[in-house]
This record gives sequence, C-alpha cells and structure tokens, in this order.
Amino acid sequence: MVKTCKVIIKKLAILLIIIAFPLYATGQQSFTISGHVSDIDNGEDLIGVTIYSLENLSGTISNSYGFYSLSLPEGNYTIRFSYLGYESIDSLINLDGNRLLDIELKHSTINLEEVVVTSERRDINISEASMGVERLNVREIKYIPVIFGEKDVLKTIQLLPGISSSGEGSTGFNVRGGSMDQNLILLDEATVFSASHLMGFFSVFNSDALKDVIVYKGGIPARYGGRASSVLDISMNNGNSKHFSASGGIGLISTRLTLEAPLIKDKLSYIISGRRTYLDIIAKALFPDDIVDDDIRFYFYDLNTKINYTLNKKNRLFLSGYFGQDVFGLGSEIGTDWGNATGTLRWNHLFSDKLFSNTSLIYSKYNYSFNLGELSLKLGSGIEDYSIKEDATLYLNPDNTMKFGFSFTSHKFMPGELTSNMVNNFEIVLDEKRALESGIYFQNDHNISERLSSTYGIRVSMFNQTGPGWVYKYNDYNSLSDSVYIGSGEIAQSYFAVEPRLSVNYRLNQKSSIKLSYNRMAQYMHLLSNSTSGTPMDVWIPSSTNIKPVLVDQISIGYYRNFLDNGIESSIEIYYKGIDNATDYEDGAEIMLNKYVESVILTGRGRSYGVEFYLKKKYGDFTGWISYTLSRTENLIDGINNNSWYPLKYDKTHDVSVIASYQFSRRLFLSAVWIYATGNAVTFPSGKYELDGQLIPYYTERNGYRMPSYNRLDASLTLKSKKKRARFEGSWDFSIYNLYNRHNAYSISFRESETGPGNTEAVKLSLFGIVPSVSYNFKF
Repeated sequence: MVKTCKVIIKKLAILLIIIAFPLYATGQQSFTISGHVSDIDNGEDLIGVTIYSLENLSGTISNSYGFYSLSLPEGNYTIRFSYLGYESIDSLINLDGNRLLDIELKHSTINLEEVVVTSERRDINISEASMGVERLNVREIKYIPVIFGEKDVLKTIQLLPGISSSGEGSTGFNVRGGSMDQNLILLDEATVFSASHLMGFFSVFNSDALKDVIVYKGGIPARYGGRASSVLDISMNNGNSKHFSASGGIGLISTRLTLEAPLIKDKLSYIISGRRTYLDIIAKALFPDDIVDDDIRFYFYDLNTKINYTLNKKNRLFLSGYFGQDVFGLGSEIGTDWGNATGTLRWNHLFSDKLFSNTSLIYSKYNYSFNLGELSLKLGSGIEDYSIKEDATLYLNPDNTMKFGFSFTSHKFMPGELTSNMVNNFEIVLDEKRALESGIYFQNDHNISERLSSTYGIRVSMFNQTGPGWVYKYNDYNSLSDSVYIGSGEIAQSYFAVEPRLSVNYRLNQKSSIKLSYNRMAQYMHLLSNSTSGTPMDVWIPSSTNIKPVLVDQISIGYYRNFLDNGIESSIEIYYKGIDNATDYEDGAEIMLNKYVESVILTGRGRSYGVEFYLKKKYGDFTGWISYTLSRTENLIDGINNNSWYPLKYDKTHDVSVIASYQFSRRLFLSAVWIYATGNAVTFPSGKYELDGQLIPYYTERNGYRMPSYNRLDASLTLKSKKKRARFEGSWDFSIYNLYNRHNAYSISFRESETGPGNTEAVKLSLFGIVPSVSYNFKF
C-alpha cells in the first residue's frame, strides 16, 4: 500500500513539473514584485488585497496566505495596495530587478468603514471571471440574528440565493438542488463530515476563530474535487503575531473564549478558541431532581487551535486542529456522543518570486456512538481520512496566474456495529470499507483582453475501492447472487473521471458584465440517510461494484450590474444541472445496520434547474441584501414513482431571504432577517385500507405532496459599550427568533380522529415559537 502511494505521488509530481516548467520559463522577461500583505495590528494575512500599478493598471490580488506576485517591465512605478476597510498605501518603486516587498495595512479611521460587509474591491463581482461564488466577511456574520443568539456561518450562507436550509433551525444546507452530502465543507483544508451540533441547530464553526469564508455554487475551481454540488472553504485565524488579545462571549446557553498571542513576535504565534454549551447545568439549577435527573449530560464543546511559524522569508509552517463533541446521557442508563476531529499541517514555500507552493498533510475523522447501559448495548459508526495535497501557484505575468497540484486520500469507512455483552454476546458488525482517492489538476486565470477574462482548467480523478472485505453482487431483482472476498491492498473496483472547469466573463462596460460557466464534478462517496436535515447516525459508504459515482454537469449564465458607484450589486443567474447515477432508496428500504444496503439503493438520472436573483447594498448606514431563487429538483429512477420524474424531499419552488442592517450610531446596530420558502416535498399516504381489523395506509406518488409554506422574521439589536479603555471593546446583543410567533410545520403525522372514529386527521408538529436571547461579547 505505502509503496503504491509513493509511486503514484512520484508520477503526479513528475507530470506537474513537466506542465509547469515551460510555463515558468516563458515568464522570465520582466521583473517581479512579490511579498505578503498583513494587518498591522495583529499580523493576520489579508486575503484578496488588490495590488496594481497606477501607471498601466496591471495588477493582481493576494492569495489565501496573503502572498502576491506582480510582474512588470523595467521602469518606475507607483504600486497601490488597496483593501476595503483599510487605508490604501502607495509605494514608489524603481523596478530594475526582482523586489521583495512586505506590506502592513491599517484599518481605516473613516466611521462608515465599520459597517462595510465585504473585504473585496468594489467592482469585483463584475470584473472577475468567477461565477456562483460568495465570500462572507466574519464581521457580517456577527450582526445577523439566528436562533439562540449563536452567530453561525452555516445559517448565514442559507440566506444566499441558490442555498436553502434543510430544515427548521438546521445548519444543514442544499445548494442548487444538491443533497447535503454533495457539499464539500473544509476547515483549513480538512474535510468536516458532519458540520452540526445538537441535532443540527448549531454548526461546528465558532465564528471567533474564523478569518475567511468562501462558498462556491458554480464555476468551481479545478483544485476542488470529491463532491458534486458545492464547496464551502473556511479558513481559521493564524493568531495575533503582534501582541496578546482575547475575545469571547457569554450567552444564555453557551460561553466561548478565544486567546491569541505571539510566542516570538512577528515570527511564531498561536490561537486557541473554545466553546461549550451548558443546557444541562441550567436545567439542573432551574428544575427539581424529580423532573431533571442529576446525572443528565446534554451539551457540546469544540476547540480550535492553530500555530503559525515563519521560518524565514521563503518558508512558513501552519499547524491547525479542530476537536468537537456532542454528549447526551442519562446517568449510566443511556448515552450517546458524536463529533469531529481534524488536523492540518501546511508548509508554504517560495521556490521563486513567481512560484508559490503549499504542501499539506491532513487528517479528518467523524465518529458516532450510542450506549444503552441496562443491556450493555453499544452502537457505533464513523469515517476516517488521511490526505496529502500539493497546491502550487505560478504568477506567470499580470494576465496569467496558473495553479496546479495533486491530492491523495486514504478513506476508512466504518458503516456500523451493534454489540451487547449481556444478550448472549449478541453482535452485528458490518465490514469496514476502504478506498483510495486521488486527483491531479491544472488551472489558469487568464485576462484575455480588457473586457474578456476566463478561468479554465481540468481535474482528473481516480477512485479505488480496496480490501480487505466482502464484495457482494446482486441480480436484476436486487437479490444477492454472489460474494467475493477481497484481500488487503487488492482493488475491488476502480473509477476514473475527467472533470473540465470553465468560467468566462465579458465586461460590457464599467457597470455590467455577462458570465458563463461550466463544470463537471465527480463524487465517489455517498451518505446513507432517511432525513433531509441529517442526523448523527447517518453513515458514509464508498462507490463500489454496485454503486457508481455521482457525475454532475452544471452550466450557468448570468448578468451582473452595479449601481451608485458600485455601492449596489445586482445579478441574475440561470443554471441547469444534469446528474448521472443519482441515487435513492426503494420503497420500505432499511438502511440502518443493513449488511446488504446496496441492494436497496436504486440509481438513475436527476436534474436541477432554476434562476437566482440577488440585490445587495454594500455601503453606508443601511446595508443588506435580497435573494430570490425559483428552482426545481427531481429524479427519474426505475422502480420509484412508477418510473416517472418526481421531486426530491428538499426541492423548494420558491425561496426568498431579505436581510437588512442599520447603524444608528457607532454604538448601535439593528438587524433583521425575513425568510419565505415553499414547503418541502413529502410522501403522505394517499388512502387507507382495512386488513384483519387494522387500518393500513397506502402510498402512491413519491414526494407527491408539500409541507405548508415556511416564513419567519428574526431581529437583533447590538449595543456597543462606551470605550473606557483604548483596547477593550464590549457589546450586548439582544435577538428574537421568530418575532411574530409563526408556528411553522416541522413534521406532519396522521392518526385516527378522536372526534370522528374511522376518520383520519393530520397532526402538525412545530418546534419553535418566539425564542428571545441575549449575550455579552468582549474583545481586548
């Protein structure tokens, strides 16, 4: 196994060198200015800083590590470093050789900049080729009201066009008709398999520890692979390299604290951020023992850590980790816990002033366990990944930035086991499954002319299902026909995919542009779940001889227009996704601890299409956005719904979000969110019949009915404290979830009517009425 991995990596590296060398060699005619851009107050890398020459307007932007490289002909230049919310710097340079220039920017003192909700240049939405991409500023997230007052990146992205919530209060999300498992969620490059706490009401991401959040809905860059719908790429703060700082908050149900400081100023720094809920402690304090058991455990915690070490001008090391767990227990009688653990070791290296490299070693794990003490019953499942990645960027010239690299991942799937030491050594243990996934990619960001720009590339991926373990084969009726044992290191099934990516931007004028994008995505892993919003018991399995990888082709076209000196953005995007090897379950499927679960999974075709409208005001005292999505998502699978097209459970025809924030003064902010959405598609009984005196429901159409429409209004008020000390900042946050107390339907069940025997009545379950919350936040 190890030898095979080394051979593959060696071949990929040789291929990358062959691709990169001639490109690099052609760019040696001009001189290059390169360096890092950071925050002068805390040393944090600044992402997306605009660096350009005032003489010829040639420019570039800093990458996710704050690095930039700009090549220009020999001469004298005024280089401007510009970043919204920061004061611009102009640097006079006599470019007669390659120059290394590190820049520190400081926050602007203009009051209006305190409410800026983006950290990009004003016209980036119409000037860049990227399409279907949204970058969220962490400051923006902090002012948006959410349930229980916990600021949440996953709930915030659900307010964007094309992204919808999987359920009431849930952090699960669907992107342009994709299922939850088709979203690639990354934290410092490590995959997060389950991004929710407390059954989905909180995400695992503590906003105090985050620096940058980017979500890709379409036009997905070639460096990303392994999922069929979207990418959510989240970066953690590096840690304050200038001085000690602390921040945190105390709320009704949770407390969080973040500490960061330099160990060696401007060279070695750290950040550690923790959060814990205390619902169980509050319950014990408020209710007597006969209502709440003294041994109750009901909480979650998470911990983010990171170390940032600058070895020298050409080498930096980053070591980051996330650890989070949910715990629920009633004494020794019953207990369950689930959680994630990730670790990332990254090495940034400058081979030259034009060639930037990032090498990563990555670990990701998700585990779930359930214990029933009385019977000594234990249930467990999980997934574990080990990965190596290489990402290189070649700044060939101001018009061409080339990116290339490879990745290699070893997957270990633990579908589940159920054991008991008290019931005659009872056990149900499903075989572990293993797989190897690899990919190689090449991409170029190309400014073809003043009006035309493009990002194009290709990704080639491969997936091998390996032993040890049993491989089952089924006949046309999904009955077991044969089984073969595959030894350790042997390949049971291989898949290969070519994934082209293309985004094109044509700028009509200074205020508008038209964009077109196409991408193919291959997904080799599948999530077994009967829930639209996800549960901790959901199980991952690999593609196999019976389940092929999901292949998605997406094409989209959009019109972008800015108003009022780029202060207002607007866009219309139309998309269509064709899906091969779409999966669903046959009627009455049992997926929990099913050794032959592949026999109940059916495959066919899928499609998702829609139009997205987006209007955003970015600057001033009043800011916010309106998003509206009109869409349709459906499958055509033999054996389901009489072999006819049917909507998926998370299909929503209409989805509207209105977000507004108003700054009354430097200290007082008011924000509100209003949401409306068509109800999810659902399968209800079409009738009933009597058998042996029992009334039995029968079903006809798959997802042929709709839940009632959903709407809700949330509001929050933030009051900043008066500054008593120069470095101390405090604020109170008051929020109300579901302000007008609408009882939205979480589920609908059916039962015999209590007033009319023989009749059936529907019973609606609603989770939340009005939910007020208050929290105090601080920073020094």
